[in-house]
Amino acid sequence: MNLNVKTVGRRKSSIAQVKLVPGIGKININGKDFVDYMQNNPNFDLFNFSPLLFLNLHDSYDVFVYVFGGGLSGQADAIKLGISRSLYELVDLDNQKILKSSGFLTRNSLCKERRKYGLKKARKAPQFSKR
Repeated sequence: MNLNVKTVGRRKSSIAQVKLVPGIGKININGKDFVDYMQNNPNFDLFNFSPLLFLNLHDSYDVFVYVFGGGLSGQADAIKLGISRSLYELVDLDNQKILKSSGFLTRNSLCKERRKYGLKKARKAPQFSKR
């Protein structure tokens, strides 16, 4: 069984390449500590950790992430999906079922709708005038 696992997570226009290594529970994002990278926002911190906390493995693995594209929210979601996919490959069958049933392995495919010709935004039309 391979202990070093590399996976990819995506959300909106963000792509996160995640490497999971046995360790003490450090998360390193683009060479920075995850608290510094996520600008001390506790929502994003818990968000990234959630698959590890859910399976109670937050002290067992170090996470190294290279993420690019999009904003912090999309990047946080991409990192969460990447960690979940890595854990899916590493852990036993019971934990795989738990990850799948709790929705950690589903990719959120929602993204910004493209702007159409003749409209101001994706769906906003110019004001209609009768005369």
